[in-house]
Amino acid sequence: MTAQPTRLLSSIAPLAPAYDAWLCDVWGVMHNGVEAFASAVEACRNFRERGGIVLLLSNAPRPASAVAAQIDRYGVPRDAYDGIVTSGDLTRKLIIERAQARLFHLGPERDKPLFEGLNLNFVAPDEAELVICSGLLNDDVETPSDYTAMLEPLARRGVPMICANPDLKVERGSRIVYCAGSLAAEYERLGGKVTYAGKPYGPIYDLAFERLAELKGRPVPRERVLAIGDGVRTDIQGAADAGIDSVFIASAIHVAGELDIVTVEQLFGSSDAKPIAALPALVW
Repeated sequence: MTAQPTRLLSSIAPLAPAYDAWLCDVWGVMHNGVEAFASAVEACRNFRERGGIVLLLSNAPRPASAVAAQIDRYGVPRDAYDGIVTSGDLTRKLIIERAQARLFHLGPERDKPLFEGLNLNFVAPDEAELVICSGLLNDDVETPSDYTAMLEPLARRGVPMICANPDLKVERGSRIVYCAGSLAAEYERLGGKVTYAGKPYGPIYDLAFERLAELKGRPVPRERVLAIGDGVRTDIQGAADAGIDSVFIASAIHVAGELDIVTVEQLFGSSDAKPIAALPALVW
């Protein structure tokens, strides 16, 4: 990683020649949960046309194939990226390691692709030996406090949890909704033990670099990889811990209003995990 100060830019194009690959966040960078960001699609296409690899790195609690189908519907075309690695992909690996355990799935029906093709024993919370947390059942109206009564007995029994999406919140259209990471944080507050499957934790980056090597045909040096994301705690911290440069993209998660240098300094001034640049949006 370079030790550059964070610059406020209006375009990512000047940075592109220094990198062979982008690890690009999806929700908040490529789309807002309703529709694709046209400028982000154009930026990724331009980078790929110049020989770069775009690997979408998502904390979505579903396998890559399901995320590809989802972002198809939002209008993110498949020529904007080379591949996808998700928290769901890593979660499946962790589940397979404990496939004989009695599982309780805490999450909505839309996350069921996480378990496709696996022979698993799902049970009620009071019988569970392992909790797979993919999100709130109804994130339009619920908050983590709605789950305290459910989580307390599980934590008391020492039932481990795998969090399939470490994000705390995401932007959906013009609203902010809670994610699985917020439930996992509540579980830890109650004394429960959590394994996190996605960013900012190391294993998801190991999986991403394996995928980049497959796409490139050889390992890609970390100094030639740029992470792009809107999550300070996930994308930017995760990149720093993985030893790669990052660019911060402003979204409503952290920035209310226009991005300016004062806001950038407030977000990263005292942090050891600084992006090399910040942009209002992913723009070429």
